[in-house]
Amino acid sequence: MRWWKVAGLAGLAGITATGVVLARSERRRRAYTPEEIRERLHARVAEGTADRTPEPADTDRD
Repeated sequence: MRWWKVAGLAGLAGITATGVVLARSERRRRAYTPEEIRERLHARVAEGTADRTPEPADTDRD
């Protein structure tokens, strides 16, 4: 087999593998209902705002 045939077959295998990975991720993404997505986003926002608690003001300045 010539080198260009091997390179071509490797390229086709790579394209096929990429397509499989993309199809799986798309299926996994579309499996959520809109309510589940909304709940997850609300939880992420609540988690993010809990991390940013304001610092107490220093009132002992003279």
